[in-house]
Amino acid sequence: MATLVHRLFEMAYKARQRMSKADRRATKVVLFLGLFLLSFIFVRPLHDRWSEAEMRAWFNASEALGIRDPEDLYIAVWMTIELIVAVLAYVAIMRLWRWYRSKHPTGTGGA
Repeated sequence: MATLVHRLFEMAYKARQRMSKADRRATKVVLFLGLFLLSFIFVRPLHDRWSEAEMRAWFNASEALGIRDPEDLYIAVWMTIELIVAVLAYVAIMRLWRWYRSKHPTGTGGA
């Protein structure tokens, strides 16, 4: 497994050397959008139906915030959670990449 990760980082480093600044930025945007899509697919509530207590809580919260439809609040809350998950995953990947580059500045992985 470690060899696979090492080879992926090595391939990414070599590809990065041939990329322009605009290409690197576009790659980062595509990475973030892909992470957001993955979080949208995999970060979900356990069930779609609300219990009586959950329904009351969503109605009370939406009423307190001045939102007519509690489903609008529900969707906004889950989209925010999915965005936070995508940002955290993106930050983790970027830090891993910087750590790898600091350990292997030539991209050879010490070989």
